[in-house]
Amino acid sequence: MGILAVIRKEWFIIGIVLVILSAKVQPSFGVRGGPLKPEVTVAYVAVALIFFNSGLSLKSEELTSALFHVRLHLFVQSFTLVFFPLAVWLLLRVLAFTAIDQWLLRGLQTVSCMPPPVSSAVILTKAVGGNEAAAIFNSAFGSFLGIIVTPGLLLLFLGSSSSVPFSSIFSQLFMTVVVPLVLGQACRSFLREFLDRRKPPFGTVSSAVLLMIIYTTFCDTFSNPSIQLDPTSLLLVVLIIFAIQISFMLLTFTFSTRSGSGFTPADTVAIVFCSTHKSLTLGIPMLKIVFAGYQHLSLISVPLLIYHPAQILLGSILVPTIKTWMNSRQKEVKLTALEPV
Repeated sequence: MGILAVIRKEWFIIGIVLVILSAKVQPSFGVRGGPLKPEVTVAYVAVALIFFNSGLSLKSEELTSALFHVRLHLFVQSFTLVFFPLAVWLLLRVLAFTAIDQWLLRGLQTVSCMPPPVSSAVILTKAVGGNEAAAIFNSAFGSFLGIIVTPGLLLLFLGSSSSVPFSSIFSQLFMTVVVPLVLGQACRSFLREFLDRRKPPFGTVSSAVLLMIIYTTFCDTFSNPSIQLDPTSLLLVVLIIFAIQISFMLLTFTFSTRSGSGFTPADTVAIVFCSTHKSLTLGIPMLKIVFAGYQHLSLISVPLLIYHPAQILLGSILVPTIKTWMNSRQKEVKLTALEPV
C-alpha cells in the first residue's frame, strides 16, 4: 500500500495528530476569544453543522424508530448519569489515599457527572456504521437531561451549588441541536432522490468538523497559564482516564452483547460510545457556573479537558476494530436467520 493510499485511508487519525501539533505550536489562533472565535464557530456553527449533516443524511423512518427504542435509551442514560458517577465516586475513595492532587481527583468526579456530548459519539457511531439514529437521540436527550441532572450530581458528590441559567443553556441546545436536525430532515424530504443517487460524503464532512473541535479543545488546554500541575499527578490522571474509558467501554460492550439483551450489533456501537463519552461543550460552562469563584477551578477543569480529546482519540483508534466486529456479527445474524428451522 502506497503512502497516498495510507493517507486516504487513515486521513482522520493523521488529521488528529496534525491539529494537536498545530494547537501546541500556535494555540492563540484557536483559543477562546482568538481569531477563530471557537465560542461561536465551534459552540454554535460546528455543532449545528454536525446535526444538520446528520439530519440531512439520516432516513426519517430510522430516527422515528429510534424514539421508541426505550430499552436502549434507558440503558445509556442510566449508565451515563447514574452508574458512571457512582463508580467514579467509589474509585476516588481509594485514590484519596494516594499522592494525586486532590483537585484533580475532584475534577475526575466532575467528569463523571457530565452528560454525553452532542457531537463525538454521533460521529464515531456513524463512522463505524452503528445505530446513528439512537446515538443522535441519546446525545440530544442526554444533553437536555444533563442540564437538570448534572448540577444536582455536582451538589451531591462535591457539595457545590449555584443557580444554573437553564433557559440560556436550553436555548443554545435547541438552536444547535434540535433546529439543525429538523432543518436537515426538512431538506432531505425535498432532496431525497438526489441524495440517494449522489450519496454525498456525510461522514467525511462530520469528521472534518470534528477535527476543528479537537483543534480548539487543545488550543484551550495548551494556552491556559493558570494550570500548574505536578507532572506525576497529571500523568497518573491521564492513565486513570484512559483506564476508566477502556473499562467502561468493555463493560457496556459486555452487557449489551450478552444473550437476551435484545440489542443488535449496531445498537451496541451506539451504546458503547454514548454511554462512555462526556461533553466538554456543556461541561466547561457548567463548571464555570457551579464552581464560580473557586480558586482551583482550572485544576478541577483539567480532567475534563483531558477526557474529551482522549475519548475522541481512543474512539477513533478503535473505529476499524469495532467496525470489523459489527460487520462480522451482522453477517452471523443474517446467516442464522437464513438457516432452516
